[in-house]
Amino acid sequence: MTGRNGARLAIALLLISIPTALTAYLKIGVQVGSSVVVLKWKTLPVRYLVTNRGVANVTAQQFQTATDAAFGAWTSVPTAQLSSQFIGFTGIDPTVDSGQTVLGFESHPEQDTVLGSTHWEFDTSGNPRAAHIFLNTFFAWSVDTPGQPGRFDVQSIMTHEIGHLFGLSHSAIGETNQVSGGRSVVGKGAVMFPIAFPPSNGTPATTGNTIDRTLKPDDIAGISDIYGTTAFQQQFGQVRGKVTMNGTGVFGAHVTAFNQRTGAIIGNFSLENDGSFVIGGLDPGIYLVRAEPLDDADIDSFFDTPNNVNINFKATYHPKLVAVPAGGASTAIEIKVVPK
Repeated sequence: MTGRNGARLAIALLLISIPTALTAYLKIGVQVGSSVVVLKWKTLPVRYLVTNRGVANVTAQQFQTATDAAFGAWTSVPTAQLSSQFIGFTGIDPTVDSGQTVLGFESHPEQDTVLGSTHWEFDTSGNPRAAHIFLNTFFAWSVDTPGQPGRFDVQSIMTHEIGHLFGLSHSAIGETNQVSGGRSVVGKGAVMFPIAFPPSNGTPATTGNTIDRTLKPDDIAGISDIYGTTAFQQQFGQVRGKVTMNGTGVFGAHVTAFNQRTGAIIGNFSLENDGSFVIGGLDPGIYLVRAEPLDDADIDSFFDTPNNVNINFKATYHPKLVAVPAGGASTAIEIKVVPK
């Protein structure tokens, strides 16, 4: 699709199952001529408007307060240089290409698995000039601090969408189950996982719909990879290597690094035909590294060309623990996987 003075791109957060989840490093790219430009805001703060229409249970003012908190989750990351500014309410719909960043509610009953969606307007160089986020009024919403039974949490879903706004694609740190009509979340370790938790039913075991107000290590590493401070480059390290099968590179393998001291899991994908991967934003220390196929996910939530992704191999750990230094990279490793 085309917007004013450039391209228009959209990405959605899916709710695959509704009962009555590179890592965040998988960046969003914009095609400019024969090149792909990583989506990154050159001018900060991101100045945004809010559509002046609320929904049942959530006023426009309450939406803005929750959205401000969602922006704050990202702009308060100490290893990333980000900022945002609310500049007022507007009658403009979130999906209108107006040259201004507009966020708000909009009705899309035809998209009955989409909780929210983000799209951008770009200049001719591929730099974002405006962004737009809608939350779908097909669903019921809440801004209550503990969440509200039967309703989705505005702040949690806006935190995910604002991650997209700043340039992050989806993380694969999570697990799902196949159910009738799609997938349901078993658990996830990243706000940027593409499937949302179901709404709370009011019991302690199912109040997961507010968990995504708080960023996880994978989210923090991803946003710092795009907007990182000098301290980020100096204090954190990387795991580098390849995923191979029978001597040939594996494209699209999901690779995770588990910090045995902190319990943090950060991931990325092998994004080259030779199976090369890089996982950055790692605290110096010792890591357990694992490669797994994207066989419990909808591949097109992560890749535009899902047919190129190899999922026909067994999950495999690197046989040795991997040491990550501050400000540098591990010795290159090779994870040798075998066919299923």
